[in-house]
Amino acid sequence: MKVLIGMEESATIRQEFEKTGHDAWSCDLLPSRVPGQHLQCDIWDVLDKGWDLMILHPDCTCLSVSGNRHYARGRAGWFKRYKALKWTYGLWCHSLMTCPKVCLEQPVSVLASHPGMPKAHYIQPWEFGHGETKNTALFLHGLPPLQPTNIVSGRENRVWKMGPSPTRKRDRSKTYQGVASAMAEQWGCISTNNIIYRSN
Repeated sequence: MKVLIGMEESATIRQEFEKTGHDAWSCDLLPSRVPGQHLQCDIWDVLDKGWDLMILHPDCTCLSVSGNRHYARGRAGWFKRYKALKWTYGLWCHSLMTCPKVCLEQPVSVLASHPGMPKAHYIQPWEFGHGETKNTALFLHGLPPLQPTNIVSGRENRVWKMGPSPTRKRDRSKTYQGVASAMAEQWGCISTNNIIYRSN
């Protein structure tokens, strides 16, 4: 498959799809931390390039419910949230028109209450081999829910506890390796539970 990992500069998911033989590309305004098939540009410039699968990670700063004290209606950042919601929903809608399989990832977000979005499928790192908590929403089109691969003990909230640093935002947003592997295995035309998921 031709796979686009949107708003990813860590190359975590891209590399997992490459391992399974797919033509995978990451895209971000920043250069990739790992050399390879990376498009350093605006995501909108590459949406219409004939992808079979898109996994999108739009910025969640204004959309996360943990930021309600700054971005809720009546707060100083409300207009920023409004613009972010409009942009992200537009990204979702456009992606559905150009690609048969789409995943859009967010934390617990106000996007989940948007009437045009499907019901969110939530996953946790501890379901994929990481003894940590980070409730993550996956909005899916043409894809099955991601199934746990390695449920482990431990419920450390490591991401929430990260101290201030120049790379804090980048480090908090990096996809867990176990989750990336599950995406490649379960969504990459790989047989799972005797079912093969293929592009239309």
